[in-house]
Amino acid sequence: MKIRQPIVTVCGHVDHGKTSILDCFRDSCIQEGEAGGITQKISFTLYPMNQLKNACPLIDKSGIKLNIPGFLFIDTPGHAAFTNLRKRGGGLADLAVLVIDINEGIKPQTAEVIQILKHNKTPFMIALNKIDNISGWRTDKDMPLQESIESQPQNVKQVFDERYMTLIGSLNSHGFDADLFFNIKDFTQKIALVPTSARTKQGIPELIMMLCGVSQKYLENKLELGKEPKGVMLEIKKEKSTNYIESILYDGELAKTDEIAVASFDGTPIITKIRILEEIQPLCAKFKPKSKAQASTGLRMQLIEKADILPGMPFVKFKQNKKQIQEMFKKEISENIQTQKQGIITKADSLGSLEALLTLLKQNKVPVVKAGIGNINKTDIVSAKANLDINELDALVVGFNVSIDEDIGKIPSNIKVLTDNVIYKLIENTTEFRIEKRKEIEKKRLMKLTTLCKLKILHQYVFRNTKPAVFGVAVETGKLISNLPIINKKAEKVGRIKNIQSENKSIDQATESMEVAISIPGTNYERQIKDKDFLYSNITEAQFKSFKKNKDLLSPNEIKLLQEIAEIKRQQKADWGQ
Repeated sequence: MKIRQPIVTVCGHVDHGKTSILDCFRDSCIQEGEAGGITQKISFTLYPMNQLKNACPLIDKSGIKLNIPGFLFIDTPGHAAFTNLRKRGGGLADLAVLVIDINEGIKPQTAEVIQILKHNKTPFMIALNKIDNISGWRTDKDMPLQESIESQPQNVKQVFDERYMTLIGSLNSHGFDADLFFNIKDFTQKIALVPTSARTKQGIPELIMMLCGVSQKYLENKLELGKEPKGVMLEIKKEKSTNYIESILYDGELAKTDEIAVASFDGTPIITKIRILEEIQPLCAKFKPKSKAQASTGLRMQLIEKADILPGMPFVKFKQNKKQIQEMFKKEISENIQTQKQGIITKADSLGSLEALLTLLKQNKVPVVKAGIGNINKTDIVSAKANLDINELDALVVGFNVSIDEDIGKIPSNIKVLTDNVIYKLIENTTEFRIEKRKEIEKKRLMKLTTLCKLKILHQYVFRNTKPAVFGVAVETGKLISNLPIINKKAEKVGRIKNIQSENKSIDQATESMEVAISIPGTNYERQIKDKDFLYSNITEAQFKSFKKNKDLLSPNEIKLLQEIAEIKRQQKADWGQ
C-alpha cells in the first residue's frame, strides 16, 4: 500500500504567530545555505521525512515507526490558509495546526477558524504560542518541554496554568475537550495543546513530533494513495507574459501526458492538456519539471487551453468521460454552494472561500440568493437593485477578498457594497448593517402611520397673515411632511400643512435643523400663531402607543418629543396614551 504525505494547514488569528511557526518549521529543516530561498512567498512546502528527522531528533528517540513519507504544508496568506482549500467531500487538509497566543486566548478569528475546522471535520492540534511572553519565563532549549514548564518559577507557572486552563474552558464552550499533549492518552478524544515559542523555537520539536505521531496512528488508513489523480487549482500566477497555475495534487499520480478536466462555475468542465508540469522541490520555493508527480504535492502547471480557470476549482484526469465528470463537478459545486430563493449577493476569490463565506452567513441567519467567484461587477449591482422591490434588506453585495470592477461607476445610494479581506470582519459588518437597515425599514413603516415633528416658529419671517397663513419655521425634531396635522402647546388644532418651501422651491419634506416656509389653509397668523413659539405634529393615541412600543427605532430627540406631545395631550385627557 502506497501512502501519500498528509496535508497540513496552519491557521489562526492575525498576529498570533501563524507565519512564525511555519518559518520555524522551515528554518529548522533546511540547511543554512538554503535559507534565503525560503523567504519568497510560496503556497506550499514539501517536508520529506528525512529532513523532519534531522529537525526533530525526538522522532527517532520515541521509537515510533513512521511510514508516512513526510508532510505537505499549506501556506496561503492570512485568512485563506483554511478557507479556500476544498476537495470533494470536505476540507483539503488532513490535519490542521491552530495557532493561539497563550496570552490572548480565543479571538473572533480563532473562533471562526474553529467553526470551519468543525464544519470540515478536520482533526487539529493547538500550538499554544508565545509562552516566552509570559513575564519571567525561562527558556532552556536543552530541557524537554514538560520539564521546562514544571521548572518555571512558581509565580510564572501559576500564570501559565491560569492561561492554559482558561483556554481549555473556552474550547469546551466550542464543544471540544482539550489538554496539554503530555497529559493525553487518547488523541481521538482530546485536542492536544503544545506550548510553543516561535521566537525561541521552544516546543517546535514537540509540535513536529505530535504531527508525526497523530498522522501515523490515526490517519494512515486515510492516506492510501488512490489510482486516479485528483487536485485543486490554488491560484493563477503571472510570470512575465506567462500564466502559471499553482495547484495541489491531493491524490493519485499525474503525468504530463494526461488530459485533465477542471470544474467551472457554469457547469461545463474545461478539458485541457498540460503544456508544462513542474513540482515543488523539498523545502524551497523552486519548481522542477517532471514527467510524473505523485500526491500529496504542490504543482505548477501551464495549460494548453486558454479558458479562465477559477481558484479553488477541482480537477481530475479526463478519460473521455465528460458527462460523468460534469455530473460529479455539478454535484460537488451545488452541494457546497447552496443559495436561497431570496437574499443578498455574495462574491469571493475562490470556490473554498465562497463556501466558507456561505457557511458563516448561514450561521448568522443571513440568506443568500446569488453566489459567485471573482470581482464585484455590474451584474451583481443589477441583482442587488432588483432586490429593492423584493426586500430592501437584501439590496446588499458582500465581497470576500475581491475588488469592485472599475467600470461599475457610481453605485446607487440605496445599494450597499461591503468588502473585506478578513472574513470575520466581513460577517460582523454584514450583520451590523442588516440590523441597522432593518431598524431603518421598520422606522419608515412606522413613520408611514404619521410623522413626529416639532417646529419652532420664526416670527421674523411672516409672508402672509390671512388664510392661508404663510410663515417661516425651523424643524427642531423629527421630519416635516406635507398634509401633516399640527397642534399648538395647548393641544389646540391649528390645521394641516399644505405646502413646504425652501429657497422659493416646493419640497415634499424637511428634516431636522432645516428652515423652511409653510402654508396652513384656514389659519390666520395674527390670531392663531403670533403668540406661539412651537407647533407639534398631531398624533392619535393609537399612534402614540405604536411609537412607544417601537421606541428602540426612535432617536433620543424623538423619544423626548414623544413625551412632550403626551404631556400636551394630557392637558385635555389625563390618562392619554397610558
